[in-house]
Amino acid sequence: MSSVPVVTLSGGTSMPRIGLGTSPLDDGDAERVVSEALEAGYRLVDTAENYRNETGVGRALKGAPRDEVFVTSKFNKRWHSVDGARTAFEASADKLGVDYLDLLLIHWPNPDQDRYVEAWQGLIALREAGLVRAIGTSNFKPAHLQRLIDETGMAPEVNQVQLSPVWAKPVEREFHQQHGIVTEAWSPLGKGTDLLEHAAVRQIAEEHGRAPGQVVLRWETQQGVVPIPSRSTGRGSSRTWRCSTST
Repeated sequence: MSSVPVVTLSGGTSMPRIGLGTSPLDDGDAERVVSEALEAGYRLVDTAENYRNETGVGRALKGAPRDEVFVTSKFNKRWHSVDGARTAFEASADKLGVDYLDLLLIHWPNPDQDRYVEAWQGLIALREAGLVRAIGTSNFKPAHLQRLIDETGMAPEVNQVQLSPVWAKPVEREFHQQHGIVTEAWSPLGKGTDLLEHAAVRQIAEEHGRAPGQVVLRWETQQGVVPIPSRSTGRGSSRTWRCSTST
């Protein structure tokens, strides 16, 4: 990944500054889209147990050297225990056809179940065992993150949240910065909004000869956020995700 801009996580692992999200692709589409993305220059691919496309993503990964692609997955609440995290890792690694994951995340805190601290302890054990290079969370609020820190003494390296100029999440980003947590953005192009049609976004795009989505992704990377646009996200997204490695 020497030619790809990276951010260094708190544990020392280098993560690309932009990646490809794969929700809601099925296995067939995931294999095709991830293969195209790798050819376009992407080196971070994000999937999850819940997306049910890890097998397709894994087929696409066979076409690239393992050490050149940063592979992320996430696991569900049924695995919120120390042993459960290990089971979730093994299932994802098997479907993806890899020996290790670059980043493994708890997909949601599920506070009603109240076992996310156990899940976090399981991730810490996986990293210590060398099975994952970095560990983190997804959709965790500052209160959830603070509890992990208070009870284990260790902050996640990444927290993945819905974020775009429409949902800039200043409180979450400030908390992340204070604790050395990298903010990763899902739905970075404002899915379900008119963000890409906004007059200011379109004006900047025209002035710089870029697609509106590229302008949005550039804003996010300038904020220190790692966006993971999906192939199916937003109007005009095909050009955006194909070109966004040069934002």
